[in-house]
Amino acid sequence: MKKIGITGGIGCGKTTATKVFSLLGVPIYNADERSKTILNSSPSVIEKVKQQFGDDIYETSGINRKKLAAIVFNNPELLIQLNAILHPAVFDDFDNWCLLHHNEPYILKEAALIFETILHQKLEKIIVITAPEKLRINRVMKRDGLTQDEVEKRIQNQMSEKEKVERANFVIYNDEQQLIIPQILKIHSTLIAK
Repeated sequence: MKKIGITGGIGCGKTTATKVFSLLGVPIYNADERSKTILNSSPSVIEKVKQQFGDDIYETSGINRKKLAAIVFNNPELLIQLNAILHPAVFDDFDNWCLLHHNEPYILKEAALIFETILHQKLEKIIVITAPEKLRINRVMKRDGLTQDEVEKRIQNQMSEKEKVERANFVIYNDEQQLIIPQILKIHSTLIAK
């Protein structure tokens, strides 16, 4: 089984692309979704997050993600500290998930941060989805109800699209000018063939 990463900046269309791969039968590990689950279910992670950000970061329904996001996206040092708590737990969870899919030709790990962590060293190939920044900002404002300033702060905390594209093995252009399904089918055929 080949472990393939799929990444891109906020609002680039990772979810759309992974839905297409999923329809092709490719197992998808969504690191963001799994990290949300881990933040609310792993006793060791919960304890470390409370120590770092205070007990009130958790409510009866679980972690207050908006409050946590407001803290870490306004302080790069605190974002690094949160990632240091969360990333090892997500890596372990991914390794266990891979054991369940070991007979597949390849799996995709969808994650916003691949090149920014050591994760890229654990994956055989990386697919980057890219879109113009203005389009990404508009998508996220519409999707998440955030202000332009809030989206721009999140973009500033991510590696540039240009650098991700330069480091990618495959690139999907989701700019509303090019069709993404033919691009995905070409990548899928390549990964199945090897």
